[in-house]
Amino acid sequence: MHARKIRVQDGRIKLDEPTDLPNGTELVVVPVDELEDVVLMQDDGLDDEERQELLRSIDEGLADVDAGNVHDFKEVVASLGTRT
Repeated sequence: MHARKIRVQDGRIKLDEPTDLPNGTELVVVPVDELEDVVLMQDDGLDDEERQELLRSIDEGLADVDAGNVHDFKEVVASLGTRT
């Protein structure tokens, strides 16, 4: 199942593409700007401490990107074959 793009038009939710979902299928609709909050609420198997560590790691990674501390993906993959 893949995500489907929808829009609100005149107070009604409209699909931008046809769907083959059967009648009566229940869906959960979340505005894109609230999606991160919903994803974080899902059961990810992490306890609170592990989740906080994950979020800290993500923040550190984003800070590295902002600071320009990045490497080209193809170069990194190519270097993996040359390690001994």
